Amino acid sequence: MEIGLNLFSIRNLLKTEEEFLDTAIKLKEAGYSYMQLSGAPSDPQLVKRVVEGSGLPIYLTHMPMTRIIDDTEALMEEHAVYGCKNIGLGAMPAENIVNPELGKPVIEKLNAAGEKMARNGYKFFYHHHHFELYKWGDETVLEYMIKNAPYINFTVDTYWLQHGGADVCDTLDKLNGRCECVHLKDYKVEAKEKENGGYSFNPTFAPLGDGNMDFKKIVKKMEEIGTKYYFVEQDNAANLPDTLNQVIRSVNYAKKEL
Repeated sequence: MEIGLNLFSIRNLLKTEEEFLDTAIKLKEAGYSYMQLSGAPSDPQLVKRVVEGSGLPIYLTHMPMTRIIDDTEALMEEHAVYGCKNIGLGAMPAENIVNPELGKPVIEKLNAAGEKMARNGYKFFYHHHHFELYKWGDETVLEYMIKNAPYINFTVDTYWLQHGGADVCDTLDKLNGRCECVHLKDYKVEAKEKENGGYSFNPTFAPLGDGNMDFKKIVKKMEEIGTKYYFVEQDNAANLPDTLNQVIRSVNYAKKEL
């Protein structure tokens, strides 16, 4: 399968244009086919040079919510510079999640921006975490968005669905046709020895194949519902000494097992 990387995973290796290009070339050599722009320099002309120099296209971005809502036209023009048709948001602020009186108007504005993008050949994607599984009465924030914002597409994140207690494949069924971009993120239970004895067990991010996610089953379901772009994401890779090797392990697993 062709697979991409959300650059947020390796944000520590992308601080300058030279670093960005050098790292993108290494990703291409490792087997990656495309990228998501997040955690990297975002000047459109700079991104275009990196795309052309590495041969890795950008198929999704994460942009500030204020720009998505208030500067939609300019954002589309910038994305056109490097040929990306999918404009994403990483998350809504927490106050929009806990308070529906604040959250619902924001969702309405995001939907309106998504409609404007759709009229111009673009698509808007919302990337969820576990907190969109917070409930507004009898439904989660995610369910509210699915029902009430038809121009919002979703970047499903496998780790955060599991962390929030949702069934990954059932959620994918609910997003049939609205989930062309996904984050493949493994869920690993880690044991740490306590100072006073015993162990603590906590979930953590990990390279694909190192955790507990059934990616063969999940990817099959993603294919059924129309997913096009599969992005590896490992939030903590940037904090580890072998950052690049972490994401190379993921692409190797995907190429071999998926």
